[in-house]
Amino acid sequence: MLLHPLLPPPRPRRLVQLYAGLSAFGLGCALLISSRLGAMPWDVLHQGLALHTGLSVGACSILTAGAVMLLWAPLRQRVGLGTVSNAVVVGLAVDASLWVLPEVEGLAARWAVLVAGILLTGLATGAYIGARLGPGPRDGLMVGLAARTRLSVRTARTAIEVAVVAAGALLGGTVGVGTLLFAVAIGPLAQRALPLLSIGGPEPAEAGSGPHERR
Repeated sequence: MLLHPLLPPPRPRRLVQLYAGLSAFGLGCALLISSRLGAMPWDVLHQGLALHTGLSVGACSILTAGAVMLLWAPLRQRVGLGTVSNAVVVGLAVDASLWVLPEVEGLAARWAVLVAGILLTGLATGAYIGARLGPGPRDGLMVGLAARTRLSVRTARTAIEVAVVAAGALLGGTVGVGTLLFAVAIGPLAQRALPLLSIGGPEPAEAGSGPHERR
């Protein structure tokens, strides 16, 4: 289950890029939530769970990531430092960002926050995947499911995220135009960021870290 080596060189750059990327991703998530125009797909679920459990959105993100990682064993996915860090750091960054961000008023301002959040998450995705220290929990589920079912990664991702959004919406999470824009834009944005931020060396996970994850 564990990747080897755990932390290949250049270690300082990989660590800085990993944690900066994950923190920025959490801020991007919070910006989308603050826009009230629709959260990213997994955060729709986290919002719904938060409404029914009394926990914070970030705490629900961490617990969900842990639950997803339990599914990795039968899918034979391998855990890296980036996997565990993703599960924890993004949730903490979401809560910290939501705590300091002011309430956004006015439609123009909300749209500006939404666009900023999507752009930031695209750049952040390229940063933490480019560190090559393991895919995030939800990406590992996507890739593992595709490998086990012979579905394409695109189909597996779509099926998972549609189910997640539907469950989150039923629980009261915010689905809106921002959810759709994020789903459409995150892949191309991350794909453009990856060549600039990818650190050389062998891939930490054979199945790959596709250009979307948190998470």
